[in-house]
Amino acid sequence: MFAHNKRLQYTVRVNEPNPGLANLMLEQFGGPQGELAAAMRYFTQAVSEDDPGRKDMLFDIATEELSHLEVIGHIVAMLNKGAKGQLAEAVDREADLYRAIQGAGNDSHVTQVLYGGGSPLVNSAGVPWTAAYIDTIGEPTADLRSNIAAEARAKIVYERLISLTDDPGVKEALGFLMTREIAHQKSFEKALYAIEPSFPPGKLAGDPKFASVYFNMSQGEGDHRGSWNQGEQWEYVEDRDQQCAVDGGDGNASVNLSGDQMSVVKQAAMRTASNPQTDPTTGAELGAAADSLAMQRPGQESQPSGKPLH
Repeated sequence: MFAHNKRLQYTVRVNEPNPGLANLMLEQFGGPQGELAAAMRYFTQAVSEDDPGRKDMLFDIATEELSHLEVIGHIVAMLNKGAKGQLAEAVDREADLYRAIQGAGNDSHVTQVLYGGGSPLVNSAGVPWTAAYIDTIGEPTADLRSNIAAEARAKIVYERLISLTDDPGVKEALGFLMTREIAHQKSFEKALYAIEPSFPPGKLAGDPKFASVYFNMSQGEGDHRGSWNQGEQWEYVEDRDQQCAVDGGDGNASVNLSGDQMSVVKQAAMRTASNPQTDPTTGAELGAAADSLAMQRPGQESQPSGKPLH
């Protein structure tokens, strides 16, 4: 059950309308790193969570993300307020209104015309919000890591938005939202490490023959060694032959087929076999010849190609 409080979690004070900035703010309203995506990610995880502590945390954070959606939505609405009135009442001449809304090279006129200066669930490029943004897999040790990364990505987007405005009220509100991403990241990380063991994700431990092997597959200038591929816990393999067929087999693919299946497979292979002795004229060659003739200068005679044109 949800009970809405009409007071925002953080007061929104916008100094002056700015439709272009409003359009950029939509990234955190209906974008992949935005507040709705976060709220839906954590809410759906909470519904399925069996651990009472994680369930409570996920519901708390999911609900707070909805309050952040409300904050960023009001920022968008306030930044659009002047343009919304101009559009609704058509107070300016057509050309003047277009220039005012379009601003200095931004795309805000698209969201203005389509959504009337509101707060649509689209990102800053006008792409509609989608549930495909939700990457929950249903395993806490994997989902918590994904949540940590999601909070980190959202923080970076807020940093970039903060750098785009000199409006002090907008900066303060965005700074609050950015800081809450840090707090959520800390909670998710604490919850992850409270699961013992939390690595590797899931139930199975993995094959010890391969779990601590590092394959240097991209070799040449720029090779580097560090804690990610050297030390007592790593076996470093750079020999090309040792990187192939590491299971001890021949490195080929095979399947066991019945007699009837094998007969049909051979029949299909014979029917579709290539003849290496032929050199057929292709459509690409015919097109190239026609293009060559078309590009001749007036009065220039073409040279015989040795192949007829059809």
